Amino acid sequence: MNGRPSEPGGRALHQGQPIARAGAAVSRAKAAMILLHGRGASAEDILSLAEAFAQPEIAYFAPQAASHSWYPHSFLAPLADNEPWLSSALQVIGDILRDLASDGTPPSRVVLLGFSQGGCLALEFAARNARRYGAVIGLSAGLIGPDGTSRTYSGSLQDTPVFLGCSDVDPHIPLARVHESSRSLSNLGGAVEERVYPGMGHTINEDEIKHVHSLLTHQVSATPAGAEQIDPSVRQFKR
Repeated sequence: MNGRPSEPGGRALHQGQPIARAGAAVSRAKAAMILLHGRGASAEDILSLAEAFAQPEIAYFAPQAASHSWYPHSFLAPLADNEPWLSSALQVIGDILRDLASDGTPPSRVVLLGFSQGGCLALEFAARNARRYGAVIGLSAGLIGPDGTSRTYSGSLQDTPVFLGCSDVDPHIPLARVHESSRSLSNLGGAVEERVYPGMGHTINEDEIKHVHSLLTHQVSATPAGAEQIDPSVRQFKR
């Protein structure tokens, strides 16, 4: 797609933004992963996790948000306040999944992963478009919307592995929202694992990297070389 469609106020939406890629070619990949960056970060930032995951048989895709933000306000704001950018961001994921499916990689072989704002987006997309995915991973993230949001999602995640990892004192992600998200995704048929890390900042830790690695290993049904070589730079991911 060409160009950058804008909301009437002039802020660019996300269609037409570049998608960074790494790993195997789709034609040879055993699975694919869509990585969604946080607010103020970039596609290249989140794509660097591919090195830590050490899974050469996976095709990695990291779309770039316009102005480095998927939506302008907190994920806890009223949903209407984050439109039309939220819908535009969700469409980015849907478009990548559509293209992957047309190339022979169905959603059941695609892992959705996001950190912070991108993690909220990944979880919300999976909830709104429930089906079997390879896995759904929200790092320092929760479902989108203010407290009291009616979560009337439909469909089934069909035992999709779902992982939520977050600090108990994250300044941006209330722990109660993490718990609520786990329950909602479990009610949708996800096989949810939630890990809370006492005192951790708003970042990604080595335990999360190892757990994601194990989910990816299951996807490709092989143990890649260098599995224990965890990149220490993953601790530098911030909001």
